[in-house]
Amino acid sequence: MTKLLLENILRFILLILAQVFLFKNTGYYNLVIPFPYIMAIMLLPVRISKGLLFLIAFLTGLTIDAFYDTLGVHAAACVTLAWVRIIFMNLTIQDDDHDSISPGIDQMSFRWFLIYVFILSFFHHLTLYLLESFSLNNILSTLTSILFSCIFTTVLIILFELIFYRRKKR
Repeated sequence: MTKLLLENILRFILLILAQVFLFKNTGYYNLVIPFPYIMAIMLLPVRISKGLLFLIAFLTGLTIDAFYDTLGVHAAACVTLAWVRIIFMNLTIQDDDHDSISPGIDQMSFRWFLIYVFILSFFHHLTLYLLESFSLNNILSTLTSILFSCIFTTVLIILFELIFYRRKKR
């Protein structure tokens, strides 16, 4: 349990630092902006309490908001991601013996993880971009940015997960 806690804290710190110092200025004409910091929320243990999950998501988003000078947009998007994560876990995982596992390629299948990452990043990006633009004037460019950023973020998260891939434990 202590190893899992330390692993999640280290992952959180590394992903926040990477987002702030590396990916903040990475993008393609403001059309594609990666947000791999959401991986910190996605890879939390499956049976984490809902209150703690929402608190971690809110604090993660608030941390990114502090560096991006956005007033709660990332916090709202991260809380939305946590809400969709709870729904996705309830729909796809039926067993109660998943207390200590984290949703990753080493624990779940690659297909499940790909769908999981894409759906969660889509809802995160949807909330983020719609709150950021707060207008329907350029809805086509906003939807394009949502889709391309979601795909790019999904690819980055899958690559990060494959770099640290371990054999199945179950």
